[in-house]
Amino acid sequence: MKSNSSGGLVYSTDAGRMCPVCRKPQTACVCKANAAPKGDGVVRVSRQTKGRGGKSVTLVKGLALDAVALALLGKQLRMACGTGGTVKDGVIEVQGEHCDAVILALQKQGFAPKRAGG
Repeated sequence: MKSNSSGGLVYSTDAGRMCPVCRKPQTACVCKANAAPKGDGVVRVSRQTKGRGGKSVTLVKGLALDAVALALLGKQLRMACGTGGTVKDGVIEVQGEHCDAVILALQKQGFAPKRAGG
């Protein structure tokens, strides 16, 4: 029989799933609210085509913003470029090769972006 060192309640019939860190129901979890946003503060704008069937995408990495602010900024960048995209794992992806337009839009927002890659 294995001993589980983390132990604790994982599911409750009263509240549903429980957070393993703060031991509160996931709907009232305080861990996500206290989590530091991802990013090192250096905003990097690059272009990538790997794994995308030859299509290029502009990536914005290193933004130290929470998920809501990141999604809002992603929407503003997509609108500035007139194209689609998404936000995945703290990285804003804008469809197409729009590095220059994204850098200009980020500078207007008060960021100091750097061009990464070739």
